[in-house]
Amino acid sequence: MRSGAVVASAVRELIEPTVRGLGYELVDVQRAAHGLLRVTVDTTSSTRGIGLDDCERISRQLTHLMAVEQIDYERLEVCSPGLDRPLTGPRDFVRFAGSPIQLQLKEPLQGRRRFQGRLLGLDGQAGAERVRLEVAANAGARVGPRRGRKSGVESEPQGTLELPLAAIEKAHLVPQFDFRGAGRGAGRAPSGYEKAGSEERRG
Repeated sequence: MRSGAVVASAVRELIEPTVRGLGYELVDVQRAAHGLLRVTVDTTSSTRGIGLDDCERISRQLTHLMAVEQIDYERLEVCSPGLDRPLTGPRDFVRFAGSPIQLQLKEPLQGRRRFQGRLLGLDGQAGAERVRLEVAANAGARVGPRRGRKSGVESEPQGTLELPLAAIEKAHLVPQFDFRGAGRGAGRAPSGYEKAGSEERRG
């Protein structure tokens, strides 16, 4: 039997083929308190968000898979990423180009670790990708033609930062609300928060 100490990354490797095979994207896997295994999923569609029926469908398949693989957990929760969807890999920084995001660096740049702005895209080859971020004038980042510090971060003119993907600790979309009913703004609108849970003990 696999121990409950199996790290989330190992569980991710196990369940990702199943999630993809169902036509969805695996966003994140977390082991939380009291044996909770939280799996965050999304659709691959640019027009349709994920709903409760989708989460329930994935939950049924994963419950069966983890019983077969003898993964120890108390409760499984399959949920959508919500409006502040995390960006967890290179594909996300390509997919959501044009969207407002907030990110946190592993090491400070010019005395700051957190930056917010419009994601311009991702450049570079695998393993050396760089994220381009358009930072607003009031975002607190001093941008200019100077080279970055030891973090390997370059700053460009006109409020644009170029950040090594490897230097980013975490990042997520920033919800944009238009109360005039004109939409959320740039990029695909992520689905609202939905979740499905299984209360069955496994292990």
